[in-house]
Amino acid sequence: MKTAIVNIGRIVSGDWKEPFQSGDAILCEDGLIQSVGSLSAQEIGSADVVIDADGAVAIPGLIDSHVHITFGDYTPRQKTVGYLESYLHGGVTTAISASEVHVPGRPKDPAGVKALAVAAARCFKTYRPGGMRVHAGSVILEPGLTEADFAELRDQGVWLAKAGFGAFATPFDYAEPIAWAKRAGMVTTMHTGGSSIPGSSGIWADHLLAARPHVSFHVNGGPVAMPDRDFPRLVEESEIALQVCTAGNLRTTLLVANLARKANAFHRLLIATDTPTGSGIMPLGMLYTISHLASLTDLAPELAIAAATGNNAEVYRLNAGFLKNGRDADIVLIDACAGGSQDDALSALRNGDVTAVGAVITGGIPRFVGRSRNTPATIRRIRVAECRLPMDFSGAEH
Repeated sequence: MKTAIVNIGRIVSGDWKEPFQSGDAILCEDGLIQSVGSLSAQEIGSADVVIDADGAVAIPGLIDSHVHITFGDYTPRQKTVGYLESYLHGGVTTAISASEVHVPGRPKDPAGVKALAVAAARCFKTYRPGGMRVHAGSVILEPGLTEADFAELRDQGVWLAKAGFGAFATPFDYAEPIAWAKRAGMVTTMHTGGSSIPGSSGIWADHLLAARPHVSFHVNGGPVAMPDRDFPRLVEESEIALQVCTAGNLRTTLLVANLARKANAFHRLLIATDTPTGSGIMPLGMLYTISHLASLTDLAPELAIAAATGNNAEVYRLNAGFLKNGRDADIVLIDACAGGSQDDALSALRNGDVTAVGAVITGGIPRFVGRSRNTPATIRRIRVAECRLPMDFSGAEH
């Protein structure tokens, strides 16, 4: 399928070093971005679908790197069906599992945690709720796992490992299995902050610096933050990615963002939601955190967007997250909300508003065009200008 997006007002690249792309059009084919900039009449005419952005802003699809996946599009924590498809209406095109810890009765023995991770990874290999790409299957580190287990899991397609909910005597004990997971080529993550579920323990800077995971999960608190004195240590004494989440402490979100920038470590700042949890289901969570950073600090909106897209993609080794040739064609058109005080999406974010989502394209396929069911309407008239397929891409009404 070939999709062309034309009349784009601004193209946000997802790359914090070069946050804007010049031009006003994007061409997608066979699931990838083929061209960013300007398109010829012939290129536009060859597209199966042509979307008129009417001056709206194009951004990479948001990557939520902390979603509590279970099985299917269902969360037992909030007893809700269809939450992932709803997140897509908030501009999230990729969800990454924070481990399947919320599966009722989850196993805790080595064979069980391995089976759970493999089953989740396989279930979401081709299942794309609403068109969202889901990276599931994060093995929960438990006593009894051996280095050979991680090599076996990697061979089975599991590439994520999570520390923080295992039955270890102390969080320092996670250092060895994290090292094993790293040697197997996995991306390793670690709970940070106070206890989040019964039976878990607080994890602070000393534990993280001993274990050296790739990502400090909800470093701003999930939901309770670690002491302020620990944040400079993580920034200055490690290369650990610093994931801030909507369902955490807002004050420490701003603290982490400022520390990372001052240390020239902005590439390590990741935005996620840490939902669904006790904090609920948050389809607009990513947009809220972007707007918090853009309005409560001097961080430019396009850089906050990069922390929710390209930065996540780099840390998690994904082909998504950037509006560049050869990248996954996951694209969101955003705008200021109708009835608000601002007249474009970036100004709205700087003002502290969430944006309206006017279209979501994943894998080069429009999932809806014109209206998200989770945001107010756009100011601009984003529409399907031409369609040579027997399909309707209009958004669902409220």
